[in-house]
Amino acid sequence: MLKFERHCNIMLNINIDNRTSFQIKEIDNKWFIDNNEANWNTLLASNGLISILYNNKSYLATLEYIDKIKKELTIKINGQLHIVSIKEPIDQLLSSMGMDAKLAAKTETIKAPMPGLVLKILVSEGETVSKGTGLLILEAMKMENVLKASHDATVKSIKVTERTAVEKGTVLIELK
Repeated sequence: MLKFERHCNIMLNINIDNRTSFQIKEIDNKWFIDNNEANWNTLLASNGLISILYNNKSYLATLEYIDKIKKELTIKINGQLHIVSIKEPIDQLLSSMGMDAKLAAKTETIKAPMPGLVLKILVSEGETVSKGTGLLILEAMKMENVLKASHDATVKSIKVTERTAVEKGTVLIELK
């Protein structure tokens, strides 16, 4: 279970579906949403289920996905998906200085997990890919392995060509 530390003050800016924004603060063990005292409690179970008690109403949600780099949660409430973005004070400061953490995301390299032959490259440079999109097919030990994007990204560069033998650890594709 995830529990907020009650002894420290918390201030978060929350944005839901790029439409609704509000600020959550915890001051002296009291919660405030947009400076209005709120009576709420949340519990996150290890199975992704979230129990929310807000102003004496109970809500159940499912945590579908966490993007720790972007500080975003995908939550399903009543069968509808919602993207919840969270900005901590440091994120707010960096954003005000033009150093938004989302823009400064590191380049991710896709490396060969084992020696093999690049059979087919499924993407091109500059292409935007979603989490789970196949990037290339690597043949290893007479098996075809589809290497997939671990998150939404843009293909920065492709470092290999089709029908090329590669060693374990060879950089194949860079994502940004």
